Amino acid sequence: MPGQGQQHAGAGAIGTRVVSDFGTELGRIQAGRGLSLHELARRSHYDVGYLSKVVRGRKNGSRELALHLDKLLDADGALVDAWDRSARPPVPVMPAASPAPDADLYDRITRAVDDPPRIDPPVVEWLERTLDEHRRVNDSVGAVPLLGLIRQQLSVVAGFTRSADGQLADRLVSLAAQYAQFVAWMCIETREHGAGLAWYDRARDWAEQAGDANMAATTLSMKAHLAWSVHDPRRCVQMAQAARWYDHRITPGVQGMAAQMEARGHALAGDAGPARRLLGQAQELITLAAGRPEDEPPWMYFYGEDWFTLQRGMAELHLGNWRDAAGLLQAGLGALPASYRRDRAWYGACLATAHAGAGDAEQAEAVALEFAADVKAVNSYARGQLLDVAGILAGMDARQAEVIREAIR
Repeated sequence: MPGQGQQHAGAGAIGTRVVSDFGTELGRIQAGRGLSLHELARRSHYDVGYLSKVVRGRKNGSRELALHLDKLLDADGALVDAWDRSARPPVPVMPAASPAPDADLYDRITRAVDDPPRIDPPVVEWLERTLDEHRRVNDSVGAVPLLGLIRQQLSVVAGFTRSADGQLADRLVSLAAQYAQFVAWMCIETREHGAGLAWYDRARDWAEQAGDANMAATTLSMKAHLAWSVHDPRRCVQMAQAARWYDHRITPGVQGMAAQMEARGHALAGDAGPARRLLGQAQELITLAAGRPEDEPPWMYFYGEDWFTLQRGMAELHLGNWRDAAGLLQAGLGALPASYRRDRAWYGACLATAHAGAGDAEQAEAVALEFAADVKAVNSYARGQLLDVAGILAGMDARQAEVIREAIR
């Protein structure tokens, strides 16, 4: 999980800059040498129009350009220093654990953003790694600090899809689908349900275009999740069944996600038989996926035995089997990494619900207080769940109801 490691770069603007310290310094030194832009272009082998845009701050240029012109103009490091002072990341990112791109990769990224047809595999690989890291950042900080940033990254990737061709184009369209699915997920997390649905549809379109059945099925499972979150069991079941239609074209993990979502819809409707039957199927699929994790798509990193224990706990919670639900949720939470703050907040609130449903006000209070800080910080849905817990306890005339309300106020 991401820690306090070295950064890629601080968050900044995409595309061109209105003011460029590097361009200003280049224009000053060029004029001081008595060179016209046409002569500088001839000597440097760069296009005169491109150099003109750099000097006027309409193009970022690159560190490679700064090094080349610094040597050509005998600027004694002034142009490189100006570049380093004014450089902003070509694609905005959050602080992450992996090291910053080296100079060559940074220049590749910058050139591709300035001139999308120059996109190449190393830049696509960097974007894929960046998305993987930001998924894990989301586990820790929630959607609010990330959503705008990821939308900007998606804009860059979508622009690249219009410039690439062949296998690289398919890879970029698949990556755009992953970004759109991630944006949709965070829109739902921030209760922008309409935007979330629209982005899930866009993600599925891109996935189908790229021939990515795993992502196409995942978007339908996520629509099932949205239906579940608004207490619509029928639509939850239907969307999960639509995801399972892809069947043999998708990995066991993606199949298992769809099966457990269908089970969750049945449990929400109080249908214990089909819920438990589907959970059994999902368990078998998860076991297959756990045996070959390298075959699963990167967004399935969270899907494992411990996570599935929590899903079983959720199903039992819906079915009103409070003691079984509490045991499963407690076990799953015990194995959930501390960095999964958003998920720990939600499942902690569910565990408090199970204790309240069982009539154990003291345990419900203890669990609610344990997770209250994370609930307030990163998960508004969990806050609503704890308010429901307080309502259950208030119905029992338990003093703990007000304690919980105060803790999350």
